[in-house]
Amino acid sequence: MAKKFSLKTKILTLIISLLLFVTFLITGIHGYIEWKQTKNTMGERALGIATSISLMPEIINAFALDEPSEVIQPITEKIRTKVGAEFIVVGNKNSVRYSHQQESRIGRKMVGGDNDQALIHGKYYKSEAVGSLGPSLRGKAPIFNDQGEIIGIVSVGFLLEDIRGTIYDRLKVLYISGLGVLGLGIIGGVFLTRSIRNDILGLEPHEIVSLYRERKAVLRSVKEGIIAIDSEGIITILNYSARKMLGLTEDVKFKHINEVLPNTKMFTVLHEGKADVDDEMILRDRVVIVNRTPIYENGEAVGVVASFRDKTEIQQMLNALSEVKSYSEDLRAQTHEYTNKLYVISGLLQLGNYQEAIDLIQEEYVQHQHQTKALFQHIEDQTVQAILLGKIGKASEKKVELVIDENSSLTQLPKHINTSKMITILGNLLDNAIEAVSDGGNKKVNFFATDIGNDIIFEVSDEGFGIPTDLQRLIFEKGFSTKGADDRGYGLSIVEEVVEELRGNIEVQSEEGEGTVFTVYLPKQVEEGDDA
Repeated sequence: MAKKFSLKTKILTLIISLLLFVTFLITGIHGYIEWKQTKNTMGERALGIATSISLMPEIINAFALDEPSEVIQPITEKIRTKVGAEFIVVGNKNSVRYSHQQESRIGRKMVGGDNDQALIHGKYYKSEAVGSLGPSLRGKAPIFNDQGEIIGIVSVGFLLEDIRGTIYDRLKVLYISGLGVLGLGIIGGVFLTRSIRNDILGLEPHEIVSLYRERKAVLRSVKEGIIAIDSEGIITILNYSARKMLGLTEDVKFKHINEVLPNTKMFTVLHEGKADVDDEMILRDRVVIVNRTPIYENGEAVGVVASFRDKTEIQQMLNALSEVKSYSEDLRAQTHEYTNKLYVISGLLQLGNYQEAIDLIQEEYVQHQHQTKALFQHIEDQTVQAILLGKIGKASEKKVELVIDENSSLTQLPKHINTSKMITILGNLLDNAIEAVSDGGNKKVNFFATDIGNDIIFEVSDEGFGIPTDLQRLIFEKGFSTKGADDRGYGLSIVEEVVEELRGNIEVQSEEGEGTVFTVYLPKQVEEGDDA
């Protein structure tokens, strides 16, 4: 397991590393600039001195003497001492020295091999070369006689080692300042880490990450909706269940609670500081049971946490149980019907009417094959098969033909579409279609399903009386029913809620006197949002 460093160690390491990096970077850049500027300045200075000496009449006239060095040496040494140059060498056109810092080298040939531009081309220039005293920066100037002929050369030099020493002396101040800043940074880092640790209750970063992951997992796992606000009434936590139940999005976080949910009473609990338990209320058209608890810090309410349960979910469970009970009754009725047919076949056999018994068995076989062929050949999901088998029995009892479209193609449903949701959707749609044609019209209900593409599509159509145009927009509202009964009007409302929960949508097309078609689109993959 990797070693975990403390927050103090991380911050101090970062500050020290950053300051060291900045110090070395600035020092390096400054040193490079100083080196370039100093070399250029010293080079120009050397060239200027060399040019001035090359124009001195005493130097020019000395070349006509038998011993030019007796005149030139004292002059150049005096100038060298005044200007601080490492050497001032005057040579003839053959590069033989007439002056040098070390008199023993007078009369010898100049070293460096960089005199040609002055002696041949008559140029004034700067150069770097290794001479008898070491690597140096030089200024070169040709010496002309009165006839304009090149008779010699002046070389003024400063050792590169001396230039570096000058630059290092200048950089020492910058180094000392950098060390001072580093010391102040370390002291500041210590105080900063103490302040941060106090703000985060002494926790280390890995402990905070662990708490965050645990909180995220808890908020994600609970079925109850959870909303938290701070002392200003701003939403700080909104878990997935809360967003799903109330139809909210992630962007409502950090908004005022009264702006998003005006009637939640959380702001009231924040000011009064008293918990509110098991309060039944309506939030965004949903009946919920809410608990509100204030958050205290140092004896003062600094926020509120509200948890709530959706009573609609309980109603959906009851409806699913009711559908299962209905299937059981339908299968019982179907069993009773087949039992009666078996008694008839038994009677025919006892009376010796074998052909009539065979005809009846053949008729039942053909009818059964016709009903179940498309079901078992094209519908592979067992949940959908079970629902359709139950509804085929119910339709048969009501003298309605439930036809499975032979073009249907459905494999196993994804895991997020569970049995109870499928029962709610298909059960209600098929029951409504069977009931719509039971009172008249063409007693036929068609069912189609396909999972080709990104969506699973279910289509239930009937040829009943249809839904009036002015009522089509109301059929998904709770309590609304075209039958006008007080205990009806919840099926389609619950179907719509389940479809939306599965991130799908439902469409209806209906014309009076021609029937109705309900189409449900359910995505195969659902990308759920993160918890608050």
